[in-house]
Amino acid sequence: MAVYLDFEQRLKSLQDDIDEASVKNDEAAKSILIKDLEKELKKVYSNLSDYQRLQLARHPDRPYALDYMELMMTNSQEISGDRHFKDDKSIICHLGYIDDERVLVIGEEKGRGTKNKLARNFGMPHPEGYRKALRLAKMAEKFNIPILMLVDTPGAYPGLGAEERGQSEAIAKNLQEFSVLKVPTISVVIGEGGSGGALAIAVADRLAMMEYSIFSVISPEGCAAILWNDPSKMEAATKAMKITPTELKNAHLIDDIIKEPLDAAHRNKKEAADAIKHYFLESLRQIREDSDFVSHRYDKIMSYGSYIDNDNA
Repeated sequence: MAVYLDFEQRLKSLQDDIDEASVKNDEAAKSILIKDLEKELKKVYSNLSDYQRLQLARHPDRPYALDYMELMMTNSQEISGDRHFKDDKSIICHLGYIDDERVLVIGEEKGRGTKNKLARNFGMPHPEGYRKALRLAKMAEKFNIPILMLVDTPGAYPGLGAEERGQSEAIAKNLQEFSVLKVPTISVVIGEGGSGGALAIAVADRLAMMEYSIFSVISPEGCAAILWNDPSKMEAATKAMKITPTELKNAHLIDDIIKEPLDAAHRNKKEAADAIKHYFLESLRQIREDSDFVSHRYDKIMSYGSYIDNDNA
């Protein structure tokens, strides 16, 4: 059953009416209701607050990495394990094809259903997950295979075992190694991009965000708890943190925003997957036209955080 957020209740009402008209085979009423639904979709999604965008990024029906892999890839084969400790199911790596392009897709997977969510650790990777991603990225480099990364995590797992096995070192190693990979790399934030857990697979030639995704250094709940000692102020924190795609693109922290379907990715997974697929193939073509893309990638990363001091201008 589809899940509707508080601000989507009018959409639910219209969809229920459409379903009822379909059962009654009332095509005239159904046609009018579909037009009303399209108008309401445009109205609702064109006036979203930052907090509502956060809710969409975390929507339980939103497609996860595995959903996109199944929709975009053919002849796909999962590759597991970091060859040091174990296989972390919160990061999945699939080798296969997108159209005729052989590709390695690395994604953070939250899982659906209680059992699967627990197996995937709710999308919070351990260090062995990041080491698996790096191992396979180096394999892709060896065979000149481009890499697509799908970011969707609340953050790296903060447990004692993860810290004992070198969580911060694993993330830092990925930042260092992904910045100089000699194959084209494209990263897309598909839902929630949280802290270093997201950055570990977000260093790329092109970094894009889906229209209703978020990217932040800390969760809004964590920010509210630190600043106001009150996690309930997460709505104010969300607005203050500037974590939406438009704000991050204006700050030159991401390269592109991938437009979602009119009814958003959680209602139209296939069209959302097609949008990512098109972005990947077009970005790959552009990167390959640049003979010095590795140096340009590094320069872009090193420019993050630059600013102009108006007092000395």
